[in-house]
This record gives sequence, C-alpha cells and structure tokens, in this order.
Amino acid sequence: MTVINTPKGPGRLISKWREEGPVAPEVLKEWKEESGWQSWLTLAEAALFLDAPELLEVIEGFLTPGELAVLSLVRRRWLGDSHLSEAIEAALEVVTHPETRDLALEGRLRMERGLVRYEAGDSEGAEQDLTWAETRLKSVAKASRDNDLSLLNKAAYHLAQGEALMALQVYGDISRKAGHAHETIAISRLGASRIRHAIGHDFDAGRHAWNAHKHAIMAGQSQMAIEAGSLFLDLSYDHQDAEATFMRVQVEEASPVGVDEDRPTLAVHPDDISSVFNWCIEHLEPGYSGPDRPALRAMLTLAHRMGRMEVFDELMASPEKVDDPMLAAVAQACAEDDSITTMWGKRLATLTVLDSNRR
Repeated sequence: MTVINTPKGPGRLISKWREEGPVAPEVLKEWKEESGWQSWLTLAEAALFLDAPELLEVIEGFLTPGELAVLSLVRRRWLGDSHLSEAIEAALEVVTHPETRDLALEGRLRMERGLVRYEAGDSEGAEQDLTWAETRLKSVAKASRDNDLSLLNKAAYHLAQGEALMALQVYGDISRKAGHAHETIAISRLGASRIRHAIGHDFDAGRHAWNAHKHAIMAGQSQMAIEAGSLFLDLSYDHQDAEATFMRVQVEEASPVGVDEDRPTLAVHPDDISSVFNWCIEHLEPGYSGPDRPALRAMLTLAHRMGRMEVFDELMASPEKVDDPMLAAVAQACAEDDSITTMWGKRLATLTVLDSNRR
C-alpha cells in the first residue's frame, strides 16, 4: 500500500494560532521555523484569506518593505479592486529601489503586471512581462510558489492565444524531480495530457494523466485527482493489456522520442485501470445532491462504459436525490431498462423546469 503524507500548508499554522494563540512574535517565529515554512509573505496571504486579522498584524512585523508592498496589492485584489496597475507600479518601485531591492518579488510583480495587461487586451505586453517573470523566477527562486505560478500562467497565456505546443513546452519545464509543488505538477500534467491527446500522442497523454492523478493525491487535492483519474481512465480503457508493464514503471522509464522514431504505444495493465477507478469512486463527495456534480457525472459515465454500474446502484434508484440536470441526463443515458429510463426522464424534466424558473 502506498503511504501518502498529508501536505503541510500555511493553513496548519493558521489553525495552530486559532487553537493556541495569540502568542508573542518570538513564539510565532518558532512556530514558523518548526513548520519548515520559508516565507512570511505566504503566511501573511494565508492569514488574510483565512480571516485571521490578529495573526496578520503580527506577521506584518516580520515583512520587508517589498513584501508589505506586495501584500498591499494582494489585499486590494482580495477586496475586489480591479484597477491594480497603479498598485503594481508602486510595488515595483519598492522592490527595484537599491535599498529595498528584491529580485524574486520583482519577478512576481512582473507576472502580476503581465496578467493585468492581458486582461486589458495588451497581448504583446503581457507576453513580455510573463516571459520576463518566468526567466527571473527560474533564476532566483526556482521551484518556488511564484516560479510555479509564473510557469502555469505562461502556459495559460499560450493556450489562450491558441499556441498549444508552446504551452506544452512550458509544461515540460515543470520537472517532476525539480522540487515543484505536487499541485503544480498535477495541473501541468493535466494540461499536457489534453494537448498530447489532441495531437494523437496517446501514450504520452495517458502517462501525463497518470502523473496528474498521483501528484494531485500527494497534494491533497481530491477533486483534481478525480478529474485526472477520470481522464486517465477515458484515455486508457480501450488500451488494456494484461501483459503491459504497470504505469508507475512506464512513467519512470519514459524517454524523449526522436523525430524519426516511432512513438510508444499506450498499453495499460487492467490492475492500473481498476486501482484508479476504485480510488476515484471512494473519494467522490458523499451524496448525490448539489446543482453541479462534474466528478460524479464523469465517474458515472465511466462506470457505464466499464461495466461497473453496480457501484452506482443506489444513485440509479434515487432520482429524487439529484439536483444537477446534467447528472440526471447522464443517469438517464446509463439506465439499463425502460422503467429506470422513464424515472430519470421525469426527474430531468422537473429539474429543467426548475432551472428555467431560476433564470
């Protein structure tokens, strides 16, 4: 059995403050050192988002002028201010001043400016800032949270511009063995899997989806792990081979393919299919209610395709428990006899009327 340690994020320190605080700044500093968390700024942002104002006030005493400037920008965005250009420029003045210079924060702020420029329709300026930020952060803060964000934002920019292969190249810069956050790796591999599938590289698409599933689990992101797992199942179900090497081995042995070389064929051991399917089923949100249940829809569709509908016997017999019209439509399509089809058809009609009335 694989043992996965729960990640220790800044939320842990916030919880400790609420349980044992308030404490003096010296004690808080000890807590930070014990947690192994490096950045006071990250903790300040977490305190802001998680509504811990007394803790935030203490943390602000540890922040540098540049970090305070960035926190001011973050606070303005959190309060709903969409006019951030002036705040970004003001913060850039602080982090580029000789006495308060901070190379990593300059990279972050250039990334922020690139996003604002893109939203304003300045694609050329956005690309310049995002590229500059990626290069700077890779140099001075490789595999940091800001470096990870700069890479993901750069890839998102290329996707928005219709440059899928450029996005794929950026995702490739996020190595699984370079210390990047598991969540970052999972997001990048999800994106890479979809791009590879679109261009017909089935083996790489399946491999990336597998990696996304595993790293999302390690990040404690169950919904992302289900999304990646369902993608892996969708890509791999028709490529089962009882003689195939397990995916964990295929992933480690994968190597770049030359231009003149044949691409590897996707072959997945049935045990890998079963393992991912069972994990996703076990980690679905409980119950069937809620207006939007994409993970449940995906797994119901896959269960029907895989002949595993027994795991949804209770759902299929309980149309009245479903609030999501799309889930009702999937259930109707998956029904195995006319009476169940009729039950779900009635529920879908009811939900469709309710949805129209809300609008």
